[in-house]
Amino acid sequence: MPVAPKNVRDIAKRVLAVRKTLPPSRQAGTPVGLARANQLANGDNLSVSTLVRMRSYLLRSRENYRKAKKAGLTRENSKAIQAYELWGSTPALNWVNSELRKVGR
Repeated sequence: MPVAPKNVRDIAKRVLAVRKTLPPSRQAGTPVGLARANQLANGDNLSVSTLVRMRSYLLRSRENYRKAKKAGLTRENSKAIQAYELWGSTPALNWVNSELRKVGR
């Protein structure tokens, strides 16, 4: 089972740390997104089914993330950016795609 690379783990760690400093009204993330961020940050082994779910989420959310970044927003003031980064952001999508190609998915 693959473990996320350091850059993906670091993104998850940073967004979790920032999220803790924000008031609840400005914190993004569903229980699933928070669980995923913790798995990534901790360097947990991820199953193929988890990688498939990660790809699905990251592809669905990519446009909202891009719009927020283009508008000059940051993880501190954008729930879209926070949520996307909880799942590892663009580096995670690249990594997940690479891992899934290895197993023919």
